[in-house]
Amino acid sequence: MAKHDVEATTTDAGIPVASDEHSLTVGPDGPILLQDHYLIEQMANFNRERIPERQPHAKGGGAFGHFEVDADVSQFTKAAVFQPGTKTDTLIRFSTVAGERGSPDTWRDPRGFALKFYTSEGNYDMVGNNTPVFFLRDPMKFQHFIRSQKRRADSDLRDHDMQWDFWSLSPESAHQVAWLMGDRGIPKSWRHMNGYSSHTYMWVNANGERFWVKYHFKTDQGIEFLTQEDADRIAGEDGDYHRRDLFGAIRRGDYPSWTLRVQIMPFEEARAYRFNPFDLTKVWPHGDYPLHEVGRLTLDRNPTDFHAEIEQAAFEPNNLVPGIGVSPDKMLLARVFSYADAHRARMGVNYKQIPVNAPQAAVHSYSKDGAMRMDKVADPVYAPNSKGGPAADPERYPYVERWDADGEFVHAAYTLRRDDDDWGQAGTLVREVMDDAQRDRLVSNVVGHLSQGVTPPVLERAFEYWRNIDKGIGDRIADRVGAS
Repeated sequence: MAKHDVEATTTDAGIPVASDEHSLTVGPDGPILLQDHYLIEQMANFNRERIPERQPHAKGGGAFGHFEVDADVSQFTKAAVFQPGTKTDTLIRFSTVAGERGSPDTWRDPRGFALKFYTSEGNYDMVGNNTPVFFLRDPMKFQHFIRSQKRRADSDLRDHDMQWDFWSLSPESAHQVAWLMGDRGIPKSWRHMNGYSSHTYMWVNANGERFWVKYHFKTDQGIEFLTQEDADRIAGEDGDYHRRDLFGAIRRGDYPSWTLRVQIMPFEEARAYRFNPFDLTKVWPHGDYPLHEVGRLTLDRNPTDFHAEIEQAAFEPNNLVPGIGVSPDKMLLARVFSYADAHRARMGVNYKQIPVNAPQAAVHSYSKDGAMRMDKVADPVYAPNSKGGPAADPERYPYVERWDADGEFVHAAYTLRRDDDDWGQAGTLVREVMDDAQRDRLVSNVVGHLSQGVTPPVLERAFEYWRNIDKGIGDRIADRVGAS
């Protein structure tokens, strides 16, 4: 390629620069001149390249693709994104929860599965995991849970003792911990794991009928996992193993896909269901609410600028489109605030103007000013007004994604129902879903985890925790930890 066929380097203002290699100096051996504004721009930009990492879910990667509806679920939701034959551009980000941006991809940890649909009605975001449940059911404990999985104040080291201290004092965590310590705690790759909304959402159809729904993105590549030994080895060989796998697969044209299926509960059935259907630590048995196919998610384009398109990607469950709403799930209701606020703190109030977060639908809002404002505003900048500004249209877009509630203001747990408990579904997972080989690996994984610095009082609670899940499994864990 001829030299003049290559684009000339410029400053960020588009001004051509004289050199990519040499600073402006007084003679070849003299001091650098302050007027070398390109050097100063490069150094100053470098000092400011990093935005604060996410608090949980700091380490991850992602890709672009599309979601195509191949079934008819219009009897359940009027959302345009889920109408028959609709094809919607998407962005996905996979992540680990506890590790920092430089942590290994193959630590034992839940994996985030955050998805953005660029729909004709605005962005619809879903924040989920590779497990159908979570550790907690009340957001008051979320911050404490994350801190227990992060680093100590004194040594700045992660600590298994404080993890098990928190878990063993929080019995509602049992179901998720059983998932985490099993095979799915370390997926072979992001391509080989499922994604779940975990939360329950509301769907509303064109007639105003309401339904409760859970999302299941089933991997078309098949579920595969890493053993603890393989994961530890890979962590030392390639800390970016999962990120590299996804990018390489898409680059070579091996596009991963997931089939979306949903569980649908009629609105009124939630009132008397045998356990709380909005409890994030529970699954809905498929025998009660079978899966209905919706469509397929395919990833077919890698980012070209990881920072701009993945690190600055903002997923928030408050991004809901007509026909989709939240539920009485307390964790979901808190996340409706906390995710968007986390993005404001990390990237500034105008983060939705970053191209990867901008909707493909038109924006007519009254937001204005703030740091890094890109989209120009025009008067009127207030509502109501008589100057032709946008106005809410409750006839076209009524608020129908709602439910009734009443009662005193209290700090209290969910009202217990007939089959509500913390151990039952975890025990079912261990006894009925796992086979003997999976149970053996579960025991080995837990023993290895408990053998790394967990103090005797916490150990005793951890043994009791596992005996509450399944006495045989708990006894095996206690015997092997005692023997070691």
